[in-house]
Amino acid sequence: MALPNQQGVDYPSFKLVIVGDGGTALKAVSSSADSTLATRMYSTVPYCVDICLVKGVHIEGYPCGKTTFVKRHLTGEFEKKYEPTIGVEVHPLDFSTNCGKIRFYCWDTAGQEKFGGLRDGYYIHGQCAIIMFDVTSRLTYKNVPTWHRDLCRVCENIPIVLCGNKVDVKNRQVKAKQVTFHRKKNLQYYEISAKSNYNFEKPFLYLARKLAGDQNLHFVEAVALKPPEVQIDMALQQQHEAELAAAAAQPLPDDDDDLIE
Repeated sequence: MALPNQQGVDYPSFKLVIVGDGGTALKAVSSSADSTLATRMYSTVPYCVDICLVKGVHIEGYPCGKTTFVKRHLTGEFEKKYEPTIGVEVHPLDFSTNCGKIRFYCWDTAGQEKFGGLRDGYYIHGQCAIIMFDVTSRLTYKNVPTWHRDLCRVCENIPIVLCGNKVDVKNRQVKAKQVTFHRKKNLQYYEISAKSNYNFEKPFLYLARKLAGDQNLHFVEAVALKPPEVQIDMALQQQHEAELAAAAAQPLPDDDDDLIE
């Protein structure tokens, strides 16, 4: 297996978009102005995913944890306080697979919705995506269709993962059985938790397999993460997973809004 060569360069490069309320759209380094930096970064890594972290629409009081999601993977740093990102930071995020190393470059930039507006240009040439919502906020889930529509309008036929974050919180507002959007749009869905590291690597593994066209691709080393800040209630989460499985066997509702009023 070999990851496909993208954009006519000598390394495979993919653009990952992460969107959701309070957080993030991710965009690849693709402009000529970034070519020197990109070449230098790619010099020792065979498989690379190039991403730029850009704030999505921030709804005050409803950060869904996308920046934290990336930083947790990258440095093990969990942001206890949510603050709008100012300036630009570039972070390499490595995974070791049975087919070689894959690297995600995360470009963390200012929130474009606050500093001039988010443009379609941030999604152009996106090759995979993560849509994230906060299971403690009904509003963030209700906005998932908007993020999906905007992504698909610009990026057609790309692999997309839907993630429900903060499942460590017991008083969740979006119940597992209420999450049905992924079934309507044929998306992969994972319940994750930044604080407890629960299912943290699964979205990246799913996308890596899709991009490589190899379902046998797997991580050969544990992803370096900070030790969990909280312990997830596994009995409760198993109950949630059972609810998801049971819901999958039921007819789809006509409208997700009916489930989360």
